[in-house]
Amino acid sequence: MIKRAFAYPYIIWMVIFIVVPLILVGYYAITVTDFYGYTTFSMANFRRFFTEQVMGNRVFVSVATRSLRLALQSTLLCFAIGYPVAYIMTRKEYSEKSVLIFLLLAPMWMNFLVRTYAWLTILERNGLINNVLMRLMNRDTPVIDILYTDAAVLLGMVYNFLPFMILPIYTSLKKMDPRLIEAAQDLGAGGFNTFLRVVFPLSIPGVVSGITMVFMPGAATFVISNLLGGRQFFLLGNVVESSFIQQGDWHFGSAVAVLMMLMMVASMVVLSFFDKGENQGRSAMI
Repeated sequence: MIKRAFAYPYIIWMVIFIVVPLILVGYYAITVTDFYGYTTFSMANFRRFFTEQVMGNRVFVSVATRSLRLALQSTLLCFAIGYPVAYIMTRKEYSEKSVLIFLLLAPMWMNFLVRTYAWLTILERNGLINNVLMRLMNRDTPVIDILYTDAAVLLGMVYNFLPFMILPIYTSLKKMDPRLIEAAQDLGAGGFNTFLRVVFPLSIPGVVSGITMVFMPGAATFVISNLLGGRQFFLLGNVVESSFIQQGDWHFGSAVAVLMMLMMVASMVVLSFFDKGENQGRSAMI
């Protein structure tokens, strides 16, 4: 009974700040307000998302496609960079582990907006990178010009979300029993086979957590695309921001937010099935 009493504040907190906002978002998503201020239930907001066209292109479907593509690309890049870094950090012979962890966590102590703004001064035509390259190459014109492009947005996503990929994988690898690796080596497995059949399967929970923590904010971001994309194009997060703040269309903004939540839930379900399959495979192997 006492344990239940301790749980009540958390339940109340979740109801006020999670359940109630979700109900309000769902309500606005399935309602519309006419010119006279009357509110009626309708699926018009969802139809608008899938059917509204500009110059023959379904504009919001194109936005969703771009958002998912950039989120997927940033997730794959974070995994390709993050897994080797996490693996190196768990090796006994690597003595600079604490320094690397500090370098990963130090940028996270700064505000997300400040970190993203910093890349403006780095990537702009007269920025740090171009100034260094122009001096080295003895040129008067900028060497790189990726600011306000998909490449700049992708770079900002990878930079901001990379620690969320590395840390879960590092935690999974760190908790791994080293005797399993020794047993695989005693049975004649080489380094690659040991990694492929022992190390990587046991790190799958960390990989799944990292993918989830990178893909979801990547699909919903709007700050990075606003700053590094220069508002040249919209992502789903920008559509929600514009609907609520600039246009005052809470109904359509809520509908887009609901669709984003459904996409994220679907990705979590797919990843959970993958993780479950890996667990069953490991159980069968054992």
